[in-house]
Amino acid sequence: MTPQPASPARPTVTVASCQIAPRVGRVEENRRRIRAAVEEAAGRGANIVVLPELANSGYVFETADELLSVAEPLDGETIEEWETLAARLGLVIVSGFAELGADGRAYNSAVLVDETGLRASYRKAHLWDGEKTWGFTPGDARPPVVDTPYGHIGVMVCYDLEFPEWVRLVALDGAELLCGPVNWPLYPKPEGERPGEIVRVQANAAVNRMFVAVADRTGIERGQDWLGGSVIVDADGYPVTPLRLGEEAIVTATLQLAEARRKAISEHNDVHTDRRPELYAHRGPGQP
Repeated sequence: MTPQPASPARPTVTVASCQIAPRVGRVEENRRRIRAAVEEAAGRGANIVVLPELANSGYVFETADELLSVAEPLDGETIEEWETLAARLGLVIVSGFAELGADGRAYNSAVLVDETGLRASYRKAHLWDGEKTWGFTPGDARPPVVDTPYGHIGVMVCYDLEFPEWVRLVALDGAELLCGPVNWPLYPKPEGERPGEIVRVQANAAVNRMFVAVADRTGIERGQDWLGGSVIVDADGYPVTPLRLGEEAIVTATLQLAEARRKAISEHNDVHTDRRPELYAHRGPGQP
């Protein structure tokens, strides 16, 4: 793992998480919804815009054939439109989409595009529930960290965020901001508690001293209700945006991403250099 080289200190950047309601199978409608959200975020001064998981296609598929009918290649119309938007508006877009690979398989993917075009693509490594039966193939590559004009940005998708080892990879590779397109199903929770998905995002940010921006979806799709828990979290693990649970919304925060390079949490402690990976190797039962 080679950390990204430090760039000169940047001014603050504005990050937007767009909480929209894609419709399964309605690709053209979803593109219009995405375009409107990105343009609104840009109008609010956003430099980095994050969109939900599978934003181009919707989520709750019934068959593998239905999924394949809406999946698109990396050089397809959806990514081409995002590249055009990023160039016209002068910003970075991170979004999930249903990818049709050159191997004919479908992947739950995410891309990062900026003014220069497609910078990185990533295939979700940890599939959730129905994704395993609808025909998605899990990715097998580590999440990327991209040096953009606004900072070093890591990318992963939804359930990937539940695995601390996976999140640690992008932190060690120099990510200052982790962008996560997600579709979080709505689950019951104790009265007064934050949703567990948001708690885990806060923990990931704090233990790595790294900003995290999550774009969730909302709406009801084929009987599935969604949390709508889009949130941006600072490098100390505290949310810096209000929760707009269950509604379409765009939340924004202005951040100094260079703060994420400072891993010290006390005079004598650093969340990266204090690690002792030689002690963390898994040993099976009965092994010394």
